[in-house]
Amino acid sequence: MINELRKEKPYINITTKGSSRRQVIIPMVNNNILKFISFYSKHIANINRAFKNIKSDVLADFVCNDQCRLVITTNKVASLSDLRVIERYIKSVDANAPENIIAPQLFQSKSYLKIIDILYIVENTNTPINSSMVESIIKSTHIFNDVTLVSKPWVIKALLKSDIAII
Repeated sequence: MINELRKEKPYINITTKGSSRRQVIIPMVNNNILKFISFYSKHIANINRAFKNIKSDVLADFVCNDQCRLVITTNKVASLSDLRVIERYIKSVDANAPENIIAPQLFQSKSYLKIIDILYIVENTNTPINSSMVESIIKSTHIFNDVTLVSKPWVIKALLKSDIAII
C-alpha cells in the first residue's frame, strides 16, 4: 500500500526564495523601524502617491524589518530617482530621526570568483604573486568596474611543486 502511494505522489522539492533586487533596503535604528512598521499601510500608500507624482512605474508592495534595516518590496526594480523618493519620505516621517537613516539601497548579489592557471611566480622575478597584485589587476580591468571586493583575494599554489596558482 505504501509503495503504491509513493508511485502516485511525486517527490516535491521546496526551495526558499532569497532577497531580490526588488527589495529596497534602508538601514536604520531599530526603534525607528518599529514605529514605521506600526503604520505600514499608511506609509505604503504615501510612498506610492510619491511614486505616482514623479510618474514612476514602481509601486511599493509591502514593508518588513530585517536586522536593523527596513525592507520595502516593490513591484519592479527601483531606479535612483525612486530610491530618492523613498529616502525623502522616510526622512520626513515624524517618528524618524533623519540622522539615523542611511540612504536606501538595492540588494546586491554576492558571487565568488575563482581564477585558475595563473603563474605563481611573477615573470622575470623570483617574487610570488600576492593578493595586492591580484587586487590591482582586477581593479584595472574593465570587466570588474562595478564589482566590489569584500575581502582580499587569496592566492594558493595549485600543488606544492607546481608553478601554477589558484586565486
